[in-house]
Amino acid sequence: MSISSKNLFAAALAGMAGSLAVIGSIVFIASYQPTWIAQALGIPSMRNTSNLSTNGTSNKAISLDDLKELDREQLIENVVERVSPAVVSITVQREVSMAPAEDIPFFDPFEDFFGMPNPFGSPFQNSPQSDTDRKERVDVGGGTGFLISGDGYIVTNRHVVESRNATYAVMTGDGTEHDATVIAKDPVLDIAILKIDANNLPYLQFGDSDGVKVGQTAIAIGNALAEFRNTVSVGVISGIARSIQAGDNQGNVERLENVLQTDAAINPGNSGGPLLDIRGNVIGVNVAMAGGSENIGFALPSNIVREVAESVRTNGKIIRPFLGVRYVPITKSLKEKNGLSVDYGVLVLRGADETELAVTPGSAADKAGIVEHDIILNVDGQNIDDTHTLASLIRSKHVGDRITLNILHKGEEKYVTAELQAYPDGE
Repeated sequence: MSISSKNLFAAALAGMAGSLAVIGSIVFIASYQPTWIAQALGIPSMRNTSNLSTNGTSNKAISLDDLKELDREQLIENVVERVSPAVVSITVQREVSMAPAEDIPFFDPFEDFFGMPNPFGSPFQNSPQSDTDRKERVDVGGGTGFLISGDGYIVTNRHVVESRNATYAVMTGDGTEHDATVIAKDPVLDIAILKIDANNLPYLQFGDSDGVKVGQTAIAIGNALAEFRNTVSVGVISGIARSIQAGDNQGNVERLENVLQTDAAINPGNSGGPLLDIRGNVIGVNVAMAGGSENIGFALPSNIVREVAESVRTNGKIIRPFLGVRYVPITKSLKEKNGLSVDYGVLVLRGADETELAVTPGSAADKAGIVEHDIILNVDGQNIDDTHTLASLIRSKHVGDRITLNILHKGEEKYVTAELQAYPDGE
């Protein structure tokens, strides 16, 4: 099989451009920031992306018998009343230099009466004082999160807590403000875990996002516009297993896979808030919205988020499986332009930067003998395609798992075994 790197790279870029043209308006719903503050600080003004207990324990889900007895409106009211205390508002704070105050006119009776400056100095004028070095901590943004344990662990979006030189405060449902520590930020998913120093807090339970059906009720709760706490919107699940390109107004683009789509209104400031089912279980974490459209929002599925949260609570950091390859998904267009023999799988290929190697040295892929220009067709018998991406298939495994990869190497099909390693720190 002959591969033209130049044509392949051009085709890959063309494929990416096509994707962006279709979904380029999908934007993160990250922390909401007042426009004037954002402009002054030179930061993005807005990244246009369960069961509750009040005593630190989790209540049981609403039973089927209860569901039969209540109508939909009553169920929604019940869910909102129970879960709202566990939804928190996150404030992004930064220390900024205050601009010098303008001279303030003052009245001096001596000067006014004699028409000349007071030779003894005016007792009515304060000594000049420069404000240029005066610092003040101000709120520059906000987002949403929700408690997942009685001892203060909180889930939110990574992009909510990515501001440099910022600190974060969390306001819980009872109106108490807590200093928050960022425990972990996922390098792959738009998820972060925070911690506040408190106990016996109400918290939510994760539901099973794999069981979510199109058309079922979806309830979103969040800190809309970083001003209206616990704003509730209701809709349905509009789609499942979506793959999107979400970006901010700084040109940063991130691919999100297998996300849930909902028509429940998701507004700026809702980032990191829960998407709930009719029983009050968290089925997703609100992450992005489609700009220039109505009622098209996206949420990261709860099963993926749960794994991240459990890893942090157990290990103090995010531990996820890592194969160690860079790649381009193979499409029919890519196959035709480069004379490939298959239209599915991924082509192992280095990045645009010379440091972005196709295969990470010492990784599971490297030890399995995978090299640049190999095509990985499937993982453990599951073909790699738009629905089953390589990233999602690897993410469903665990560190230490041995997986079988079906690959094409120089046109020859073969099978190799790879033992997944932990995602490297700093990746």
